[in-house]
Amino acid sequence: MERKLITLALQGGGSHGAFTWGVLDRLLEDARIDIEGISGASAGAMNALVLAHGFTTGGRDGARQALKDFWDSIARSAPFSAIPADVAAPVNLAAQSDLPAAFKALMPMLRFFSPYQLNPFDINPLRDILASQVDFERLRRECRIRLFIATTQVSTGTLKLFRNKQLTLDVLLASACLPLLHRAVEIDGEAYWDGGLTANPPLLPLVHRCTARDVMVVLLHPQPHNRIPVTADDIWHRLTEMGFSSTFFTELQCLMIAQREARRSWISFGRLERRLRQLNMHRVESQELMSQLGRHSKLNAHPAFINGLHDEGRGRAEEWLKRNFQQLGVRSSFRLARLFD
Repeated sequence: MERKLITLALQGGGSHGAFTWGVLDRLLEDARIDIEGISGASAGAMNALVLAHGFTTGGRDGARQALKDFWDSIARSAPFSAIPADVAAPVNLAAQSDLPAAFKALMPMLRFFSPYQLNPFDINPLRDILASQVDFERLRRECRIRLFIATTQVSTGTLKLFRNKQLTLDVLLASACLPLLHRAVEIDGEAYWDGGLTANPPLLPLVHRCTARDVMVVLLHPQPHNRIPVTADDIWHRLTEMGFSSTFFTELQCLMIAQREARRSWISFGRLERRLRQLNMHRVESQELMSQLGRHSKLNAHPAFINGLHDEGRGRAEEWLKRNFQQLGVRSSFRLARLFD
C-alpha cells in the first residue's frame, strides 16, 4: 500500500471548526495517509490537540472517536444548544446557520462591556470538556505527532507557539481566548489571547520543524467580499474577519516568495532552501458554503449545525482525495499565487 506523509495546518473559526472535524475524520479513515505534524489556532488548535491525544491513546480509531466526543460535548454544553432544532436544520445549512434574533441582540453588548464585567466568574465550558477528555500529562510524554499551538502574547501582540512538551489546559484555552468573550489566560506570568490574531494557522513551523513534503491547510474563511461594508455592524464584522485572516495571507505570501527564490537556483546551499524547493501545498475548504453562513454562525453550536458542518467537511475531503491523492509527494494541488489574484 502506498503511504503518504503529510502535515496539517488547521484554521480557527469557532463552531466552524466542526467542518475541520469532518475533514480530519475522513483523512484518519484513510490508512494510506500518515500525519507528521499539526499546527493550529483557536478551534484549529482544539482539533489538533484532540486528534493527537486520541491517536496517542487509540490510534486512528481513537483519534476519530476523540474528535467526535469533543464536538458532541461542545454541542451539548454550549449555551446555544437550547436553540430549537429547526433553527439549525442541516437540510439548509447556510440559510439556518445564524443565531436567533434574541441571541444576536446581545452581541452589541460585547463592544461596550468587557468579559471581566459580563463574565465575572470566568465561565468557559471548554475548560471542563478539555479537562475531562484530554490527559495532558500523557500527551506531553507519549505523543509522536508534532504539535504547534498558536497563541497571542497580549503585552507584545506577537505570536507565541507552544509545542508538545509545553502543552497544558491553559495553553489550549489561551489559543481560543477571544478578547471580547473571555478573560486573557495567564501562563507563567504572561497574558495570552486567541492565536488566530497572529497566525491562523501557523505555517512556518511545519516547514522548519517537520520533514513531510506536503502541507495540507484546512481553511474556514469565506470567499473574498465584493461588497463594501457601509453600516457600522458590517464594518465591525469585516474588520474582525480581516483581523483573523490577514496574518495567514501575509505568511502565505512570504512562503510563496521564499519558495520562488529557492526554485530559481539550481544549487541548494542550505536545508531550508532545499526544503522550500520540495514543498507541496494543498488545501481543503468550502468557500461557497462559508460565504453563505450567517455572521454570528461561529457561535452556533447546535448539534444539527455542528453535524452538518462535519458532513460537509467529510464530503470535501472525500472529493479532494479522489482528485489529488496521487499528487501528494509529487506536486502542489493548487498554486499559492492564485490566492492573491
